[in-house]
Amino acid sequence: MSPADAPPWGDVPGSPGDPAPAGTTAPTDLPGKSVAPDPTDLPASPCAPSPLDLPAPPDTQDPTDLPTLHVLPVQSARPDLPARRSASEPPSVPEPASALDFLGSGPPTYDPEPTALPHAEPEELGELVADTVLDGARYGTWTLRSVSLRGDSARYRGEPRRDALLTARFGTGDHALVLVAMATGARATPEAHLAAAEACRWIGRAVGRSHQRLAEDIRATRRADLKAGLHRLTDRSLGRLRASAVERGARPEEYTATLRCLLLPADPHCRTRVFFGVGDGGLFQLRDGSWRDIEPRATEPAPPEPPGTPEPAEEDDDRLTLDLGVPQGPYEQLPEPPPPPARDLFRFQVSLARPGDALLMCTPGLAEPLRGEPALSAYLSRRWSGRRPPGLAAFLADARVRVKGYADDRTAAALWEA
Repeated sequence: MSPADAPPWGDVPGSPGDPAPAGTTAPTDLPGKSVAPDPTDLPASPCAPSPLDLPAPPDTQDPTDLPTLHVLPVQSARPDLPARRSASEPPSVPEPASALDFLGSGPPTYDPEPTALPHAEPEELGELVADTVLDGARYGTWTLRSVSLRGDSARYRGEPRRDALLTARFGTGDHALVLVAMATGARATPEAHLAAAEACRWIGRAVGRSHQRLAEDIRATRRADLKAGLHRLTDRSLGRLRASAVERGARPEEYTATLRCLLLPADPHCRTRVFFGVGDGGLFQLRDGSWRDIEPRATEPAPPEPPGTPEPAEEDDDRLTLDLGVPQGPYEQLPEPPPPPARDLFRFQVSLARPGDALLMCTPGLAEPLRGEPALSAYLSRRWSGRRPPGLAAFLADARVRVKGYADDRTAAALWEA
């Protein structure tokens, strides 16, 4: 036989054209099964093909005639965890991150990515703040995405981010309460980022100590009690900030910050969302593809203390007052600070969420371009009106879409209702 007439697999025992050797069982003895040759029977030749490359025997059964194998979804051993998706359910493909850089009349002046780092002191490294902070959570019927970005102007000048962001959960189970707090330090002051971070810490500490009663009032929708208590709580937290200004030798208008907060119950049967704070910013509702500006009006200064308020206690004393459990401290022994300016008056809003809604709370760095540039509001409406909330990467990409003329820090918290 000439090499041209030789079969492509060579003289390999057990080839499809050869009879089965004596004393062996041919693969056709097993109905519906195809058996590959034993690799140990192949010659040690570098040109010998792999058993996977050999043509299938002529009696191989058609795959369409094989019985269908039904795979049942794996059930979680913990009832508190969601069940895994069934095999017939299509996989959840996350929405791709936005590749858009800017909107509006033209490109912004500054680079789209961070450039200069803020100045650092060797003994004060704990006061450094990151360029970007990203967070998220899901409880009950809502999904949260939050981000804080250093503005283009601060990135170019090597200044720290003046915005601060705090996301904290207090309590467990359905009685848990989630706080989202954001603050913005005064412009053109050297310690603005420290004042913003301190404002978030003070309000977080006060809410954390009072979270049980706050959660009860939210579930019962005690609007008047919530407004009065949160008003005094906010005023005392900013009073702490003014006291810190005195300790640092700074003027109160320099070491100060605006403050905006959301209180979100983890109870899946409670759709009440509470907003409160002082200062400028934005509160928007995305419903049926359209934005609604629901920023509440500022109200008068905080009401006086109710009768029977206990005397000030020591700093480490856990005794609570009658106004939502705000701990007393030495700062109340200081002279009464001057009332905050008109722009820092208290804001309060209680809203009832509907399925499919999206709620956005943000600092002026995002609120101003959202109000002033229709292309940005239309773009975010398209991106955030889907049935599923965006992932962290997609939310970050959307929040950083720039508009010429707006270069401040951006801090935003968005809430999607299932």
